[in-house]
Amino acid sequence: MRYRKLGRTGFDVSEVGHGLWGISGWSGSEDRQSMEALQKSVDLGCNFFDTAWAYGEGKSDTFLGKLMKQNPGKRLYAASKIPPMNRQWPARPEYKYDEVFPREHVINYAQKIRNALQVDTIDVLQFHVWQDDWTKEQEFLDTVDELKSKKLIHAFGLSINRWEPENGIQALRTGRVDAIQVIYNIFDQNPEDKLFPVCDELNVGVIARVPFDEGSLIGNMTKDTKFPKEDWRAHYFGPANLGPTIDRVEKLKKDVGPGISLPELALRFILSDRRVGTTIPGMRKPNHVAENLSASDKGVLSPAMLEKLRAHRWERKPASWSD
Repeated sequence: MRYRKLGRTGFDVSEVGHGLWGISGWSGSEDRQSMEALQKSVDLGCNFFDTAWAYGEGKSDTFLGKLMKQNPGKRLYAASKIPPMNRQWPARPEYKYDEVFPREHVINYAQKIRNALQVDTIDVLQFHVWQDDWTKEQEFLDTVDELKSKKLIHAFGLSINRWEPENGIQALRTGRVDAIQVIYNIFDQNPEDKLFPVCDELNVGVIARVPFDEGSLIGNMTKDTKFPKEDWRAHYFGPANLGPTIDRVEKLKKDVGPGISLPELALRFILSDRRVGTTIPGMRKPNHVAENLSASDKGVLSPAMLEKLRAHRWERKPASWSD
């Protein structure tokens, strides 16, 4: 495992981190196996774990807290997220800041997350949605300052709405944001255009989420794939998205050819951009952990391969099925 600085946080984080969303939000999750997968990550050198209160209403945070207690001799970094008070994902332009992240709500959830993680200071605390118009709200600036001055958090971050990578740049320029979490993968290359240059300029850490496009870039799905109704992917991979996605995945497979698995390709594409601090695939099974973490050891992709993958950029805009 290789490590990188997560922007100005000063944290040396594993290039491949561990995302905990699937532990509480996807079908097929089993608690004992999930804990085994988390421990496997630690054993193989992963030290960055991303969770959120909304992942099982504190369940994933609690799992992560237990993991850190089980590994007292290792420095593990915990990143979590405060849910919007209106419980609406993503943030919409018409939502008012005080309806989503009022001070009391933020401080209350910061305390809940601290308790679940069993820590005094949260390494990275993020807002789970964001709308850049909120940057002008003095309450936002004051609340972040309070979180840091009271040592409730070490670093503050934002999780940017799907396919809106520029909807956060104003907030970065306030100096309050230490890390940004954004969708970045072979299909979704837009963050390279404007967001990453600003992160580089301001030394803001980049957490690249959804490396496998919610699972399509694993390469096992077909146009007949169906998920249980309670699984979020049943909505995402509905009629409007499943077919076009599989067409693009099949084209990608033909273009790349044999010799490298699609998951490895997806992770190494992300790690080939040195502005990325870490990427956080969701991993619920120990064998997935071993495969994904090994991508770090294999290094970045060749310039020729990267050029080939540029052709697979997919321009997408938020839709009702993508929420």
